[in-house]
Amino acid sequence: MKWRTALITWDILSMIGTIAFAISGAIVAMEEEYDILGIYILGIVTAFGGGAIRNLLIGVPISALWEQGLFFQIALLSITAIMIFPNRLLKHWDRWGNFTDAIGLSAFAIQGALYATGMNHPLSAVIVAAVLTGSGGGIVRDLLAQRKPLVLRSEIYAVWAIICGLVIGLDLLSSAWELILLFVIITAFRVLSYTYKWRLPTKGLKMR
Repeated sequence: MKWRTALITWDILSMIGTIAFAISGAIVAMEEEYDILGIYILGIVTAFGGGAIRNLLIGVPISALWEQGLFFQIALLSITAIMIFPNRLLKHWDRWGNFTDAIGLSAFAIQGALYATGMNHPLSAVIVAAVLTGSGGGIVRDLLAQRKPLVLRSEIYAVWAIICGLVIGLDLLSSAWELILLFVIITAFRVLSYTYKWRLPTKGLKMR
């Protein structure tokens, strides 16, 4: 798949991921009873943390994030919207919060993979970029909120980002519509994985 054919899809996925993760970060901040500034900070960090980590590891200047003025505005508007949302509706966050996180994971994992392929990085780097972009912001969010990151739990999470990296890195897609279909499929599988509690094998160790 050529980089140019993915430009429009890149913008769409970037916007979707930014909104989804900004809302996710803001909701977690409100659950932890952060003040208004803390809510905005956690929302912004969640929306852009994965991209910053990705840029650092694949050789893109971190300052490139500051060129995304439109997406910062979108993130701020999303956070503001969720702050003025009625509390009685926000109480249902447990029902749809994971869905928002699934959207962000899928959108940013694909975006990260596209970024790496556009720079002609090898398959391994494409997969790493997909995982870090898709889950990096959520990891930073959970750590700042003193929670166990989703990606480190037995529940399947980062696997879906790895699949995004493989599909895009192996050049299995040829159009923007196929990228959108991949986004829908990965989001759906992430929803299924937490709905039906799909788990990866674990190995416990008890020290006496």
